[in-house]
Amino acid sequence: MALGWLFGRRRLAHLHFVMYTRRGCHLCDAAWGLLRAEQRRHGFTLRAADVDADRELAARHGDMVPVVTVNGKVRFRGGVNRVLLARLLRAEAARAR
Repeated sequence: MALGWLFGRRRLAHLHFVMYTRRGCHLCDAAWGLLRAEQRRHGFTLRAADVDADRELAARHGDMVPVVTVNGKVRFRGGVNRVLLARLLRAEAARAR
């Protein structure tokens, strides 16, 4: 069982998630919790970027946080859809085999 988990983590290490967020955003908190749980399961990288710490990010994303990019491509805005995230992770896992 431990080896399956280990290989699963390596399988999606090529994915780099960035969540653009701001303090006090309840949608961001929910999205972060979901992404962290899936990160532990699949081993992709995940980092947060505070849009209010950078004028350009604040102008680009406005009030549409959270915004989640995967390898630089916007995948989610205003929240993370659990079904679409699972579909994306399954497709990437199949592609990586």
